[in-house]
Amino acid sequence: MLEKTLGIVLHTVAYNDKNHIAHLYTEKYGRMSYAIPQTQGRKSKSQRPLFTPFSILDIESDYKPGRDIQKIKEVRPAEILQQIHYDPVKNSIALFLSEFLSRTIREPEANPVFFEFLHQSIKFLDFIEDGKANFHLCFLIRISGFLGFYPNIENYRPGDYFDLLNGISTSVHPGHAYVLSPDETSYFTTLMRMNYYNLHLFRFSRQERIQILEHIIEYFKLHHAGFTQLKSLDVLKTLFD
Repeated sequence: MLEKTLGIVLHTVAYNDKNHIAHLYTEKYGRMSYAIPQTQGRKSKSQRPLFTPFSILDIESDYKPGRDIQKIKEVRPAEILQQIHYDPVKNSIALFLSEFLSRTIREPEANPVFFEFLHQSIKFLDFIEDGKANFHLCFLIRISGFLGFYPNIENYRPGDYFDLLNGISTSVHPGHAYVLSPDETSYFTTLMRMNYYNLHLFRFSRQERIQILEHIIEYFKLHHAGFTQLKSLDVLKTLFD
């Protein structure tokens, strides 16, 4: 049965001599895996460059419910991204976030609201310049809301701690190791005021940005089962001097 859907490329891996497997988050089905032929034919060669992280594609596939790996009939770009795949900084951010999503989004279920968030976020990353160094921080905090553990700082007051384990700010030290100091909490809560349109207003040093990112990663490890170390994290830490 031929089916069409928009899809966002998360990750591509070698499967065997004849095929690679591309993992996409699709508008219609949620996360899906597709076989990408590695033959020397003209069609195969023209398709392969399309499957780079954060590419937004129109997919027509021979869809069969329950099949682990779907077969692509036709594929074409749905959005022509101008900078993400050519700007070294934006490309590093895209590689990091696509790996992050590949590790956290596993359910083959459609979520149109989440798909639209990803779609618009990628388009925003493509054209933003001033403030792009903060993009991944804002993105990750917003993703925590979709996953069900958005930090609760409703009652935050200066001098509070942030309890990473329970996801809340507190005036009393929680008595375990998964806690941010008052100074660290102040930086962390700053993220809650971020959105894509005010990123340029938040000025952090490279070390401050690394520290905030490490806290976010630790937070995800505590709240998302099976979350593992990200290979692209070290590359991202070298950016934004």
